[in-house]
Amino acid sequence: MKKIIAAAALATMLAPTMSFAETLKFPSEAPIAQISIPNSWGPEETETGIQATSDDSAIYLSIDIADAKTSDKVVSDAIDFLQQNGVVVDEKTQKESDDTVNGMKMSNLDWDGKDKDGPVSIGISFVQPRPDKLLVITYWGTKGEQEKHAKELMALIGSLKAIK
Repeated sequence: MKKIIAAAALATMLAPTMSFAETLKFPSEAPIAQISIPNSWGPEETETGIQATSDDSAIYLSIDIADAKTSDKVVSDAIDFLQQNGVVVDEKTQKESDDTVNGMKMSNLDWDGKDKDGPVSIGISFVQPRPDKLLVITYWGTKGEQEKHAKELMALIGSLKAIK
């Protein structure tokens, strides 16, 4: 009985953090990917994809869509966005890795850095949902605060799927 009560209490505590919006398909006019983002993150469609910020502003995430002609500009725009928001990347900390998300290959570039609030984690990832499309994922998280969202973030990235 104690295990059931403990499990119910845990589920109640986690329920607010696991509350997801309906699956967002983007871009809305001709979707190529979908993702579930917590309502509390205020997900919104942008001109080139989607973006969201955790309710405590510890994490910013955007996913922009590119193709062969626009990929360099999309990456440049992501870097410019970070710089305009006071994010300074420590280039000496760059790490590269590869992963797979729902059958899609993902290449990651990660750095440490800082913003006006202190140390941050920064990442740019590349996912190819179709041979002619590229998703550019920009991540910016406050160290010491972003860890509170680990389960949400893993569920969020795990929900990213290609629409064929």
